[in-house]
Amino acid sequence: MKIEFHKYQGTGNDFILLDNRSKTYDQLTEKQVALMCNRRFGIGADGLILLNLKEGFDLEMKYYNADGAEGSMCGNGGRCMIKFVASLGIRKNNYHFLAVDGEHEAEIDTNGLVRLKMANVNKVEVHSNYFILNTGSPHYVKYIKDIMKMDVKNSGRMIRYSPAFEKDGINVNFVESMDDDKIYVRTYERGVEDETLSCGTGVTASALIAAHNDNGFNRVEVKTPGGNLSVEFDKVDDNHFENIWLNGPANFVFKGEIEV
Repeated sequence: MKIEFHKYQGTGNDFILLDNRSKTYDQLTEKQVALMCNRRFGIGADGLILLNLKEGFDLEMKYYNADGAEGSMCGNGGRCMIKFVASLGIRKNNYHFLAVDGEHEAEIDTNGLVRLKMANVNKVEVHSNYFILNTGSPHYVKYIKDIMKMDVKNSGRMIRYSPAFEKDGINVNFVESMDDDKIYVRTYERGVEDETLSCGTGVTASALIAAHNDNGFNRVEVKTPGGNLSVEFDKVDDNHFENIWLNGPANFVFKGEIEV
């Protein structure tokens, strides 16, 4: 099968985008997806996204992890998809789309940055030295010091494959405070099974835990190895967060064809 693809990246989190509005790629297998995402034998990416049509929505996002398995919500992937959609001539002030975790909205501002509305969060598990919450994907959040010295790949893998999380997997975020409203986040992603340069749902989870206002509006600036993002949200209480928006760049890298 010959596949026409576009590649985008959002703060270094990179994705293969396929226009599947005509259902050309409905029969892609896990093996084919994994091959395309492979950085030595394929295109190379953290994941693959199918752009589908969906009645009642502007579009539907179907996301696959780099290992080929269908994945949960991907925040940076969603932002990249909106840029891809705009490049196809579908230009709107506000996009309304469906993903695996439900409905989302997105906007492209005058500087080309993409704002993506994330799902509300209604539960935060507080443990002795870490937090668990789901921002469309499950996340483990732990505060540390000297984050740049952290062995994220091996430390994250140990947590992801620990007895508590091995069955379903979990994304692991290590966070260091830079000041009251700025944090640095490094993430080990399940499905990629490595550190990624950025993770949208992980940045979102980490920002919610870092809320500096006990109730009401918060804006948290987030630095990742791949670039800068921000998260805006309303904190209702320690377990409830609403109006969550992930903001940042999403850029076209290249396009081409691959035979799989």
